[in-house]
Amino acid sequence: MNIEQENFSVEVIYALPTQQKRVQVKVAPGTTCIEAVELSEMVNFFPEIDLEKVKLGIFSRLVKHSEVLVPGQRVEIYRPLIADPKDVRRKRAEKAKDEGRINKITGAKI
Repeated sequence: MNIEQENFSVEVIYALPTQQKRVQVKVAPGTTCIEAVELSEMVNFFPEIDLEKVKLGIFSRLVKHSEVLVPGQRVEIYRPLIADPKDVRRKRAEKAKDEGRINKITGAKI
């Protein structure tokens, strides 16, 4: 029996602020990330997941839906951002300036 032809396990994970779901699925060699997500039936637990638009990752690295999986990988389903991190940081810096916690010219802490 050829080892390359054997099915292997991967984990599919989706997390919300208050809960998470982890599903182990057996996949065949050549299975893509999106196919593993479909096999996990994660959309049955979280119907808000749009498989056409969802962003996927493997161990915090953004991947394409068509990326082929290897044994031991974890497919992460990412939620859409609710705020742009750059805007949040910019607003936090402006608030610190207004409150006098940083130098208005150099931006250094006082």
